[in-house]
Amino acid sequence: MEIIPATVPGTGTIHQITTGRGDRLALIDFRDGRRGLTIYRDGDPEDEGHVVELTPEEADQIAELLHSRSLDDRLAAIEQRLAELSARR
Repeated sequence: MEIIPATVPGTGTIHQITTGRGDRLALIDFRDGRRGLTIYRDGDPEDEGHVVELTPEEADQIAELLHSRSLDDRLAAIEQRLAELSARR
């Protein structure tokens, strides 16, 4: 996957994303904390589809859904790694 960030003056940052399969989408990080997600029609960034605006809380919920492992699993892995590092000391 390729991610190319670009600053949009007065708006925030747009992250142009191309997946390994060639699908194109963008994540817009607005300065006020909102996020926007758009999938380009026919993969053409000039032919933008509808921008779905998300509150920070909504963006967090979607991010949690997209993780390959649950939050509990990720925390358990971090705790295990910390215990291993502490044991080495």
